[in-house]
Formats: sequence, C-alpha cells, structure tokens
Amino acid sequence: MKPRVLFCRSNPIAPDPRVEKEALALEEAGYAVSLLGWDRSASHPVDGTVLGLPCHRLPIKSAYANGIHNLPALLRWELGLMSWLWRHRRNFDIIHACDFDTILPAILCKWICGKIVVYDIFDFYADHLRATPVWLKKLIRWLDLRVVGWADALILVDDSRRAQIAGSRPRRIAVIYNAPPDQPSAKSDEQTTTPQQGLRLAYIGLMQVERGLWEMLSVLRRHSDWHLDLAGFGGDETTIRETAESLPNIHWHGRVLYDRALALSAAADVLFATYDPAIPNHRYSSPNKLFEAMMLSKPILVASDTNMDRIVQEENCGLVIPYGDEDALETALQRLADDPALRQELGANARRAYENSYGWPQMSQRLQHLYAELPAP
Repeated sequence: MKPRVLFCRSNPIAPDPRVEKEALALEEAGYAVSLLGWDRSASHPVDGTVLGLPCHRLPIKSAYANGIHNLPALLRWELGLMSWLWRHRRNFDIIHACDFDTILPAILCKWICGKIVVYDIFDFYADHLRATPVWLKKLIRWLDLRVVGWADALILVDDSRRAQIAGSRPRRIAVIYNAPPDQPSAKSDEQTTTPQQGLRLAYIGLMQVERGLWEMLSVLRRHSDWHLDLAGFGGDETTIRETAESLPNIHWHGRVLYDRALALSAAADVLFATYDPAIPNHRYSSPNKLFEAMMLSKPILVASDTNMDRIVQEENCGLVIPYGDEDALETALQRLADDPALRQELGANARRAYENSYGWPQMSQRLQHLYAELPAP
C-alpha cells in the first residue's frame, strides 16, 4: 500500500502554491496525498479537491493579522485539527505540518498514534507575528525550537533560515526553495487588456504595508504611464485596495488562483518584492515571487538586507534598493523603464539561475529524497 501523506495548513489551500507543488511532487513519487486546511471565512467547500487531490477544510471563522485577538480562534483551530486527526487517524501515515500553527496537534498525533511528522517551516512563526506581546513571542519561539527536534524531519525554505532555528536539533533537514514548477512559456491575455506604453509591474501576494506597497503606490501616482497589476489578500488589504482603486494605472484583481497570478506576472516587465528587513522573517525571506521571476525570465526589484538581495546580486537578476526609500525606488524603476536591454539581460540571468540552481525540478528531488529517508510508517 502507498504511504499516505496528509498536508496540514492553516489556510483554505485556495490557493497555496507551496503546498500544492510539494503535494504533487510526493504524489508523483508514489505517495497517496490528501490536504487539510483552515477556512477562516467559512466560505469554501468543506470537502473538495485541489489539483486532483482530496482536500478537507475546517470552517472556523477568524480574521487575519489581528495578533493576540486571534488567539481564541487559533485555539479553536488547534483543537479542531487535533480532533480531526484523531477521528481520521487510520487514514494517513505521515503528517506534513506546515508552520507552527499546525505542528503541535501533529506532534501529539505522533506521540499518541505513532504517526511520522514532517515539519515544514514556511515562516518562523514567532518572527512572523505582528500585534503580539513580546512575552508570547518568546514563549512561542522557545516551544518552536523544541518542536523541531520532536519532528521526524524539518524543511526550511532557505539556507539562511538555519540561523532562525539555532539551538534546535532537527533529526533530518532539507532546504527547499519556493521555486515554481517550470512554465517558461506562461502567457497572459492581460497583455491585450491594458495599455502597453510605459513600464508594467506586477505584485501578487500578501497585502501588508511592510512589503513596500505604500511606496510603490506613491511612485505610481506620479507616473501615469506606468501600470501595476495588484492581487492578493491580507491584513492591510482594505486600505491598500482603496488606494489602488483610486488610481487609474493600478489594476486591482483581489484574491486570484495561482494560474492567474502567474499569468499576471508573465505579462509584466518587472516584478518586485521590497520587504521590510526590520521584520526578522523578511531578513530571511525566500518568497516564491523571486523564483517565479527567475522561471519567467523577469527582472525583479528587492530591498536590501532581506536575503533576497544576496541572491539577486549573486545572480545579477534584478536591482536592489534600500527599503522604504521612495526616491531610490523611483530611480530604479525609471532605469528599468528607460533601458529595455537591461531588463532583457537581467531576465536572461534570472532564467539561467532557475535552470542551474533554484528550479523546482531540483527542489522536488530534494523533497522526495527527504521522504525516502523517513522511518517506515
């Protein structure tokens, strides 16, 4: 019988690119894969499929990015997840727990039911929290480092994140970058629906002001011939959307499926991921936007001191600016707008980096190799 893997994720997986590509990589390697998510809006089907894989969602209402005010909902999620794992314990052998908000029920299931647990840290949880008391962050950090050693294997999204887990004792570890599956010919009919004069930008991701979005909107306000496709959701979505919708050269798309997100990126001249390095998780960031840019042969604009800057400079696949420096942002964009040959050169370097070092084919092999090293269920 095929080993049965259950992915646990604290979102509805609608979409979740990393979960989806890892799940498909394991299915291709001969595992029977299913998904379990948290539907905070209670608006998605409880049972369905994602890319042909069975997906169950727990409808537990909660807001995003409310810090300590989300604690009651988080506790309901943890209890609901533990209850579900117990009731369905005969239907899976391995729990692939994504981030800290799924790992504790997974570890309990390991201890009680003898399941194998793979801990996949997308973002180190204590460093990801925004409006949360310092004492609680310290407690979560302490517990998270203990949990790393209790799991059977650990996955990180970047080598630099080893510093975040210093003091832990993982049994097995693999670094799996957020690279997308290879679709170099991704195209979009977006190219025919908006003006082509001037520079075209795209950002699809979490709507947080700490990702340089205010600065970008401010610059776009002064350059009506530049266009930005903006899509995603998150804690600052309402204010960002309201500002975006007031500008005619910003095209708001809201939450989109991954294929649509990739099409919007493919239609752009330049992508950007200008994160605030004052946030610890941003200093170790390895977002899929960087690797999507590589796969699509697109130059990318990133902030300094965010780990992305190291990769971009090593591969010469984009430009680096200080975070929050609106003048530097505008200057960099003007340079890219004025020099199509530079955009082409940086994009070619980006594609070469994907093929040689950061592509999903290599990452998929790493994941499958890690699973092959796990104890027998």
